[in-house]
Formats: sequence, structure tokens, C-alpha cells
Amino acid sequence: MRTILLGVVWLCMGLSLDALSLTGQKIETVETAIRGEKLLKRVRRGWMWNQFFLQEEYTGSDYQYIGKLQSDQDHGNGLVKYVLSGEGAGTIFVIDENNGDLHATRRLDREEKAFYILKATVVNKRTGQKLEPETEFTVKLHDINDNEPQFNKEVYTGSVPERSDIGTSVIQVTATDADDSMYGNSAKLVYSISQGHPYFSVDPNTGMIRTALGPGDMDREQREHYQVVIEAKDMAGQRGGLTGTTVVNITLTDVNDNPPRFAQSIYQFRVPESSKSGTPVGRIQATDRDIGKNAEMYFTIVSGDGMDMFEISTDKDTQEGVITVSKPLDYERKPSYTVEIQVQNTQMDPRFMSAGSKDMATVRIAVEDVDEPPLFDKASYLMELKEDAAVGVAVGSVSAMDPDGAHSMVKYSIDRRTDMDHLFNVHPGNGSVFLLKSLDREETAWHNISVIATEFNKPRQSSHVPVYIRLLDINDNAPTFATVYETFVCERTKAGQGIQTVSAVDADEPSAGHKFYFSLAPEGTHRSNFTVRDNGDNTASILTRRASYSRLHQSVYLVLVVITDGEYPMQSSTGTLTVRVCTCDREGNMELCNTEALSSSPGLSTGALIAILLCAIILLLIVVLFTALKRQRKQEPLIISKEDVRDNVVSYNDEGGGEEDTQAFDIGALRHPDAAAALEESAKQRRDIIPTDTLMASRDNGDVREFINQRVLENDCNPTAPPYDSLATYAYEGAGSVAESLSSLGSASSEAEQDYHYLSDWGPRFRKLADLYGAEDSDFS
Repeated sequence: MRTILLGVVWLCMGLSLDALSLTGQKIETVETAIRGEKLLKRVRRGWMWNQFFLQEEYTGSDYQYIGKLQSDQDHGNGLVKYVLSGEGAGTIFVIDENNGDLHATRRLDREEKAFYILKATVVNKRTGQKLEPETEFTVKLHDINDNEPQFNKEVYTGSVPERSDIGTSVIQVTATDADDSMYGNSAKLVYSISQGHPYFSVDPNTGMIRTALGPGDMDREQREHYQVVIEAKDMAGQRGGLTGTTVVNITLTDVNDNPPRFAQSIYQFRVPESSKSGTPVGRIQATDRDIGKNAEMYFTIVSGDGMDMFEISTDKDTQEGVITVSKPLDYERKPSYTVEIQVQNTQMDPRFMSAGSKDMATVRIAVEDVDEPPLFDKASYLMELKEDAAVGVAVGSVSAMDPDGAHSMVKYSIDRRTDMDHLFNVHPGNGSVFLLKSLDREETAWHNISVIATEFNKPRQSSHVPVYIRLLDINDNAPTFATVYETFVCERTKAGQGIQTVSAVDADEPSAGHKFYFSLAPEGTHRSNFTVRDNGDNTASILTRRASYSRLHQSVYLVLVVITDGEYPMQSSTGTLTVRVCTCDREGNMELCNTEALSSSPGLSTGALIAILLCAIILLLIVVLFTALKRQRKQEPLIISKEDVRDNVVSYNDEGGGEEDTQAFDIGALRHPDAAAALEESAKQRRDIIPTDTLMASRDNGDVREFINQRVLENDCNPTAPPYDSLATYAYEGAGSVAESLSSLGSASSEAEQDYHYLSDWGPRFRKLADLYGAEDSDFS
């Protein structure tokens, strides 16, 4: 066997054929073994492949030569045909079927497809039989530097704090090259900075951008935005390499490296003396070159004679200091104030600013004189008066003066909206408040009025002051029983038995508290049946003085009790306790009293009797309603027996719709004529016919009226008719019908055959009926 050479000539790359040629060697192996009398021989395939190499982006006009295929079965006699199959066979790759030359028909791009897998074989041109087994080989594209580096983004955005140290990382950019990184330096990239010097630098291998200047040169307040252009060059940065660029926008972020400064060192404001607490006086402004939270500041008053009179706060929106009044001002007392105000940042950065990074300003505030209303010497007045004070007695006095320099005269009056009953008055000159009417502490213990002070020359200048008058209590009310006491005593009891404990109340309110004394009235001490024992705790016990009482002899006793308080002047009253004599059991429980006692007992009070009477009436109404409903359910129906059914013939001049007729007559109307008559008025009329009343109105109905009158007369004279109202329905066609009567009531009962061919002459409305009855018997067999 001879050797087969497969190769590709790479003239443009300056490589020899020996370096890149692919060889295939036919191997023939003969194995011989003696197995009986047979000689066994095995022959392997005729060629071996490695791969072909082809340069991408070929620019020649002819087909690009790849290599040559040759089989040892090709003896040069023209009987061998080379056949190519696989990826791109016949389109991208072609083979000369006579000599095995392999060509590429067009320019190929390795970045689109790096290699192709093909198969080749040889066949006999005459028979088409394969002379060699089909073998697979690869055509691999050699890369050239035809792609420039591409960055992941067209524009990058980065930031770095101002005053950062040299070499502080900002942002990393990345570029890629579509060329083959395994072949040469086509995909080996080097980064460089073409715009952005001398502020930034870039790592040539990683693309990391860093600061190139020190903290003193990277100041946001001087320059905030930078635009840097980065290049990525392949071929390791050598000449002839391709370059890609991107833009990086870098912003210096703010740090708190600037303290706030006042716009001016001295501020002057004016404020009226009538300004109330919280009234704004003015605003002072400080500027800070920083931004955001680094520019937030707060103001404080650190010294001056107005530290207690004014306050300062920071407006969060404008970062201005707002000075406000904290206490009432008085021009006559002090016409001006001076304060020292300090400003500093709320957040300090110790790297750039010390604790002393503050600024100071002086604020002078002038108080303006205004015409003020009279000013009372107190914000409110509290006065006390005994409730038994005589009319005209002075309660107290108020005092007001004009705070202005003129010191105008002041007159006083009472705001009658606070004293509608005209109980008090005030002297217009000296402000003395005196009593106009008698007072009672038990009715109203406090009186709140308002006194007005007005300037004589300027009535509009006035002011009000509240005056609170408290009435002092005197002992002018006698104590009384706490409630109406009624009790009972058993007919059989024992002397000294307690039957009731009583207590007292007093409308007065002594400072030391109430102290009541109880005793039996003098008029009741003589031959008294009961006695009173003072318990010493503002209560008293009622005791019996006899062992037995007779209900029949005397059923009611009235015990008079004298109640006295311990105040001066002493007040007393007499209370009456009602005691009724009752029959009791052994345990002392009441069993029976007289009629008056029973009626007055809590169980038989008027309210209880009314409640019992209402309950009885409600129960009676429920029973009556239940009985009426029960009787209504037991009423006999109109038709007692199921056999009491009246036959009715209901007819209408309609052919009938067969299975499509969904409004057929309800047979229930035959069993309940009354219900049928009621429903007949509201029933829907048939949509396929004209209403019967319309037909009757359009024709002469004299014979119908005569027919109905005759039937009514027959029913009225019929002795067998039921005694209750009933509905009788009759079928009457009247005169003029072409079909005459269709009722089966008057037809013969004979089973003889009839001729129904005349139905065909009645028109289209009876065609269905004619088809049914006119058919021959054979049709139904």
C-alpha cells in the first residue's frame, strides 16, 4: 500500500507545508491463524484524518484551497469519485470529485462558527458502490484580529467622596474581544486613559479606575463632575491592535468639610410690644458650601440680655434661624434687647472640621411701643362671700392701669354675659365688686364673672379679667330624714326590740363635717310606745317599749323624732316614722297587716299593679289571636269530596301547535273553577291568535247572549244545583262556522267509519287535521 498525504498550504502565514500538513497512512494488518484449514485476514480502513486548518476572512476572488483528499483506491483511471457530506457540504465546502481537492466557496468568520465537521468517502463511478468507509474530519478556522474590543456599557457612572486619598477605587470597566484568546494576542486587552488626566488613572490589566490626585486637589466645591474616556486595545497594546472606548462620568460626593457661615455679622429686627408668645421676630440666614445632610445646621442663643425673652429654632426647609418671642414684652420696661447667636452643623466630620467650627452673629431687637389696653395687676381674682351677706356688701376689688406712657384713666364694668341675673356690680372708679341680690350657697356655690377695664379716652382699648366668687356656708338648713321611713312591728315582740335604723342629711356643708343628734319629740314622750336611741354615728335606732301590740286595737303608730345638728346657730327638725302593727311568724317575718299596710307594701304598689294588668291584657290578646287562626284553618273547603267535580268544556278557535304549544290549557282549572275565574283576568293571552273578546266584538253576538241567558235561567231553576256559587262554562261556537261543531258531545257513538276528506276543503288552518284523519288505514299499519 502507498501513503496518502492531506494538507493545507498556508502561504500568508509563512508556514511550511510540513508544519501543518495532515497525513494519513493506510495500515494493513494481516493476522494469520490456523483454524482448521482456514486462513483469516482483517484489513482496516484506507485512511486516517486529523483536521484541516483554514484562515478566516479570506478576501481572494477564487475559491480558497483547503487541502487534498486521496485514496489508495484511486488508481488514476477515472473510476473513483470523491463524495463530501456534513456541515456546509456542497454550499460552503466543495470537493473535486475526480481528484479530491477541497475548497471553501466563500469567506468564513470564526466568530460566527469556529469549525465544521465533514465526512468524505470514495465510490465507484460506474456502480456507485463505496470503495472506502465514510470517514469524519474537521475543518477548523484560524483566527485573525478582526474584532475590536467592546465595553459592557457605552457610558459608565461612578462616584467617589471628595478629598479621597490617592489610589481610591472609583469604578471598574470591563471590555471583551470576540477574537480567539487561545490564538496569539488578538484578544489580549490593555486599558489606558485617554481623557481624565491628571485626576484619575486606570489599571491596564483590570480596568479599575482610581483617583490620581490627593485630598487637597479633589474638592467638590471647586469641581463636582468629571468625564473620563477609557480605551481598551487588543494585541496586548502593540501597534496594529484594534481599540474600543467608553465614557465614564464620575461625580465627587460631598463630605462635611465646610462649616456654616453667617451672611452678615449683625442683624437688626423690630417687634411690637403687644406680640404674644410664639410670634416670629425675624429670620437669620447662614450659608454652607456643603449639600444635603452635611449642610444641615442649628442655631442657639448663647448670650445677651434677651436670652429669656426670645427663642430661636431652625426651619428644616430653608435652614434659616427663626427668632420668636417667648415672654411678654413691655416697651415701657425695656425698649431693646441684644443677643448673640451661634450656628453650627448638626453632623460633624472630625476628619475635616474641629468642634470649634462655628460662627457667631449679633442680633439687636427693638421693642416698638403700641397703644395697649389697660392691664390688670392679676391674671385672675378669687373672692369669698358668706351666703347670708346683705345686698350692697363689698365682695372685693380689682385694679388695672394703662401701661402706656400717658397713663390714661380707667373705668370698670361687668360683662353681663357672665352675670345674666345681675347678682353683682362693680364701682366704675375704684373697681370694688359688691352684691346686688341675696345669694344661697345651696343653690349655687360658685359665681364666675368677668370684669372689663376700659380707657376713658379710648373706649376701644379694653381688657377682661375673670373673677371667681366662692360663697361661704352658714348653718341655715335644718337636718332631715335621709328618706321616708316606714316599718312594722309584730303583735308579739319584746320590749327594747329594734325595729328601724334612721339617718339624716343636711344641705349645709360644715368645715368639720356633719354631727346629728336624735331624740324623741317632747309631745311623744308621754305614754310613748316606742323610744329613740342615738347611736353616736349620725344614726339612731327605733326601739319598742312594750312586749305586745294589737293590730285590731291600733294598726298604725307615728313616731316623732327630733333631729338636731351641731353647728351654730343650731338647726333642728322633726321627722315622722310610720310603724304598722302586723301578724308575724315565730321568726319575726311579717304575715298579715291591715288593708292600708298591704296596699302600701312594696309588692302591691301602683306600678306593680299596672305591670300585672298589662301582662294580663297581652296574654288575653295572644289567646284571642291563636283561637282566630285555628278557626280559620278549620274552615271546610269549597269542594268537600273529590267526586264533587264539575265538568267544563273549554274551547278556543285555534288549530293547536302540537309539541310546540307551550301554553296549553291547565286541567287544574276544571277542578277549581273559582280559581280559574280569578286567574282568567290576569292570564297571558295566546300570541298566535286574536283575543276572543275582540272576535266577539267584531261579530253579531245576539245569539250568544240568548244562549247564555237560557243557560243561566236553567241553573237558577234547577233544584239540584249546589247552594253555593259555582262557575259553569259552556262551549258555543255560534253561527257562521265553516267546520260546524267540532264537539264530541253531540257526535254519534257509532264505531262506523267516517269520511274525513272534507277537512281538506276547510283551508290551510285545518291541513294538519286533514292529514291526520284523511290518511288510509294502510298508512297506520
